[in-house]
Amino acid sequence: MKDKINHIIVIVGFLIVLYGFMLLNIFLPDKDISYSERRRLTGAPEFTLEKLLDGEWFEAYEKYFLDQFVLRDEFRGLKAFIRFYLLRQKDNNDIYVIDGNIHKIEYPLNEKAIENAANKLNEIYDKYLKGKKVSYAIIPDKNYFTASKHGYLSMDYERLIQIMKQNIKNLNYIDIFHTLELEDYYKTDIHWRQDKLLDIADILLREMGASSLASDTTYDEKSLYPFYGSYYGQAALKLEPDTLVYLTNDMLKEAIVYDHIDKTYSKVYMEEKFNSVDSYDFFLSGAKSIITITNSAPRTNKELIIFRDSFGSSIAPLLLQGYAKVTLIDLRYIGTDLLKDYMDFSRDADVLFLYNTLILNNSYMLK
Repeated sequence: MKDKINHIIVIVGFLIVLYGFMLLNIFLPDKDISYSERRRLTGAPEFTLEKLLDGEWFEAYEKYFLDQFVLRDEFRGLKAFIRFYLLRQKDNNDIYVIDGNIHKIEYPLNEKAIENAANKLNEIYDKYLKGKKVSYAIIPDKNYFTASKHGYLSMDYERLIQIMKQNIKNLNYIDIFHTLELEDYYKTDIHWRQDKLLDIADILLREMGASSLASDTTYDEKSLYPFYGSYYGQAALKLEPDTLVYLTNDMLKEAIVYDHIDKTYSKVYMEEKFNSVDSYDFFLSGAKSIITITNSAPRTNKELIIFRDSFGSSIAPLLLQGYAKVTLIDLRYIGTDLLKDYMDFSRDADVLFLYNTLILNNSYMLK
């Protein structure tokens, strides 16, 4: 009798879990965004007979179901906990954690992509920049400081630099690899910390011959907490968030940011973007095709053009100290051939290509 009751309890419990989750998934509204993963979730696929017959609808529905499954974040966290702490595996979906610092494996070095990146810089120089002082700098990702030391695979950084130098023409290389260290990056994010970049900004400004350095003025340090970086959600573990520290002064408070595509004006620091899907959008409103920052108290008429990725958002305000205007161009969002419709390259300006190693290793995203 006791065994029969136990069997009934197990069966009832199983049915409650099975049908309970099914009903919850049916009746709970879909989510548009995963704030932990900082991405949009897959919506319900459109049903057509053609998609049903060729299997496309089932594939799309599987992705939709995985994204909208109830308690998805909790199950992701449980999986990560088991892999890291019970099975003692070194990584979970290429994410690994060392002393609370989250990293993502990038391997191997894609030499063709590096050559493509170099050719893209050459193409832009030949098309728009002849006669200008043009430099480029490469920002190492966090694996540069930790991967080989702790037994993780990583790209060959020396080979990456070698390929760029061998293929790039007419551009001055500015080496910042050996000035940076792991502490200059957020623990939960891919990016570097603005409050650690004054020396890097000075190196760039000095090499470009700017009239003023970032360290020639004083800044107030402001803090925003908690900052959950892009790697935090991917790690799916309960780790300590970062504090976002930014540098400001009267010049940066009064600086005007113009979006050439949307034709709108904004500020250097956008506090309303903090605690959004991507809190790093606090700097210059995040991903933008072409924006120009105008110095409110310039010491020169010289301008700077930066071809950049997201790392440029936090260092550009510091570089503004040496220029009247700083224009940032992100080739992930605008094609090279379209630049002439928005930019006057005949103006007196220095030019800097500033890309991190992850972008260079996946350079086919540059248009």
